[in-house]
Amino acid sequence: MTTDPDLKQRLIQQALDEGFVSCRICRPWDIPQVPERLAAFVEAGYHGQMGWMAERMHWRGNPAELWPEAQSVIMLAESYAPEHDPRTILDHPDKGAISVYAQNKDYHDLVKKRLKRLARWLIDEGGGEVKVFVDTAPVSEKALGMAAGLGWQGKHTNLVSRDWGNWAFIGSVFSTLDLPADAPEIDHCGSCRSCLAACPTDAFPAPYQLDARRCISYLTIEHKGPVDEELRGKLGNRIYGCDDCLAACPWNKFAVAASDIRYAAREELKAPALAELAALDDTAFRAFFSGSPIKRIGRDRFVRNVLYAIGNSGDAALIPTAQGLTDDADATVADAARWAVEQLQ
Repeated sequence: MTTDPDLKQRLIQQALDEGFVSCRICRPWDIPQVPERLAAFVEAGYHGQMGWMAERMHWRGNPAELWPEAQSVIMLAESYAPEHDPRTILDHPDKGAISVYAQNKDYHDLVKKRLKRLARWLIDEGGGEVKVFVDTAPVSEKALGMAAGLGWQGKHTNLVSRDWGNWAFIGSVFSTLDLPADAPEIDHCGSCRSCLAACPTDAFPAPYQLDARRCISYLTIEHKGPVDEELRGKLGNRIYGCDDCLAACPWNKFAVAASDIRYAAREELKAPALAELAALDDTAFRAFFSGSPIKRIGRDRFVRNVLYAIGNSGDAALIPTAQGLTDDADATVADAARWAVEQLQ
């Protein structure tokens, strides 16, 4: 319990000073609808190879079980809005399209450090205990964000705000302090279907539902092994993630510029040449993507993605590049290389 009536407002100001664009509060038990929705998602198989979603449903569906002592969940948004439409790279099929959030430093590290600083400030000012989370624990961050009034889950299932669009990382600070909660946000999507229409693979069975097995972000990052041939051609030149549904959202007219320069794209990742990326061995891959979230998927999965993009490029000049990998030590890379050659021939 906190008796300081001004603590919440000072907390919000501190969060803004740290670089977050919004700070709202809810209770751990404010998302009673999540367990049923999560169970339906898993039962439909929409989680694909992400077995951890099924294994940890009891925590993801009920944050109160994750840490029973918590009384408040402080939800925070940090902008990584791009300076231009990231879909312009799709018009250059010999270049690789990398999701905006992955064109520089790993956001997990940057956001978590900010969350920890804010959490230490809260302990110093109000006491209690805290735990911080940013996309690395079984926390339903989007649902909690909506419950706290941070934004609402749009038809593309991502969090959207009337104040900052949908280009934001979401983090949370669980606290044993009883802080005043905010009102939940309501849905402002209306009849708009821009995000659904923008999806290259029809990954949305219905508004507010995502079949990860068809989502390019899932296929290029989480999916292990060969991608279904029916979907390879739809990947285009997207080699790590996909921003199409996010970029299509009209609420981005209110997007707030990223406050941390480390989210600005590295020059060499704005439009990297596919031929150069395909040539990376494990050592070169690790060096090139040091400090990047891309490093986590490893050289083999990344080069697999690059080869699918080469196959989709229509550029016969890239045939030798693909042919050079048809006997790669990794079977999936070799399969992707052979597929690319077939497409280009």
